Amino acid sequence: MASDREPIPTWYFALVVVRRGADEFLVVHERKHGQRFYFPAGRAEVGETLQQAALRETKEEAGIDVTLEGVLRFEHSPSPDGTARVRVVFLARPTNPNAALKSVADEHSLCARWVRLNELDVLPLRGDDVREVFTAVASGRHVAPLTSLADELESWT
Repeated sequence: MASDREPIPTWYFALVVVRRGADEFLVVHERKHGQRFYFPAGRAEVGETLQQAALRETKEEAGIDVTLEGVLRFEHSPSPDGTARVRVVFLARPTNPNAALKSVADEHSLCARWVRLNELDVLPLRGDDVREVFTAVASGRHVAPLTSLADELESWT
């Protein structure tokens, strides 16, 4: 039986919390959004998984490769206008902890840097969620395995 309901336009975003060692986190100086500091993040492109979007966005915005370690949070935010936004917040570590971060601005970001929690007060952050997320991760927030986010065609075994 065919459904007569209209599809819900939904945007999918990957946010990446990159932790180096016990107390350093990656922030990106954004070109957009008031040129504030935020996580590497962006919308998944057509045909791209959220995991692929997370890796691509981190490379584009911070200039480094990362290894995804798990999922910190899955968010679904429906809007009154009939659209919705889905965000998956990944935890990652740098593939090479000593790799140079982006230092030359381009269309994706101005630069990237490592920060400690006590250094966030001097940065113009895009939102309070940056500090909240970094604090939660530093405090040992539960990390779900990457297998909790799967393609529906993948096997359960």
